[in-house]
Amino acid sequence: MSILRIEHLSKRYGKGDTAVKALDDVSFTVEKGEFVAIIGPSGSGKSTLLHLLGGVDRPSNGKVLVDNTDIYQLNETQLAIFRRRQIGLIYQFYNLIPILTVEENMTLPLLLDEHKVDKKQFNEISSTLGLTDRLNHLPNQLSGGQQQRVSIGRALISNPAIILADEPTGNLDSKNSGEIMELLKMFNKTYNQTLIVITHDERIALQADRVIEINDGKVARDEVIRP
Repeated sequence: MSILRIEHLSKRYGKGDTAVKALDDVSFTVEKGEFVAIIGPSGSGKSTLLHLLGGVDRPSNGKVLVDNTDIYQLNETQLAIFRRRQIGLIYQFYNLIPILTVEENMTLPLLLDEHKVDKKQFNEISSTLGLTDRLNHLPNQLSGGQQQRVSIGRALISNPAIILADEPTGNLDSKNSGEIMELLKMFNKTYNQTLIVITHDERIALQADRVIEINDGKVARDEVIRP
C-alpha cells in the first residue's frame, strides 16, 4: 500500500529568465514500511524535495499525497496540524528547544495538540533510544548523539505516517552515526515505520531498501536494493 505519492512535482524560484527550476516533474511512490534513501550532489534538488514532502514549502506544480491526503490542498493551519501529526522530521542539527528537558522536547508534538502522552509508548521509545536516565536533562547537557536520539523520539511520538530524516548523521562521528542508523533501521523494521533519508553518504544509502537519485531536479535513478 502506498503511503506517499509524488505526482509531477516541480519547484521554481524566481521568474522569467532568472527563474531556477529546483525540481522538474518528479514522480514516485513509497510503500508503507519502506526505507528509501534519496541521494544526489549539492544543488541537485534533494533538499527542496524533502521540504516539499514535509509540507515545509509549497510546490510550483504537482501533488504530494501522504496517506491519501493531498497536503497542498490544506490551508496553512490544517497543514501545520497535519505535518505535526503525520510527518516526523529529523534534522542534521537536531532543532531541540534549549529550555525544554528531554522529555518535554520528545512530547512537544503531543502537547501542542493537547493530546495526552501514552506513558507506555513514551517509556518504550525512551528505553529503546537509551534516554531513560536523561529525561530531565536539557539539550546542552547531552552529547550530539544523545540530542539526535531525542529528535528521533520527538519524530516518532505521534506515530506519523512517514519519517523524513535530513542528513541525520551529518553532524556526528562515525560511532554515533552507526548507532543512529541502527536505531532508525530498527524502528523501520520492528514497527513498520516508513523511513525516507536524505543523505550524501553512500554507505547510508546502501542500507536502504531502495535508492532514489536526484540530479538537476529530476529523478536520475530509482533502484530497489533489497525487495
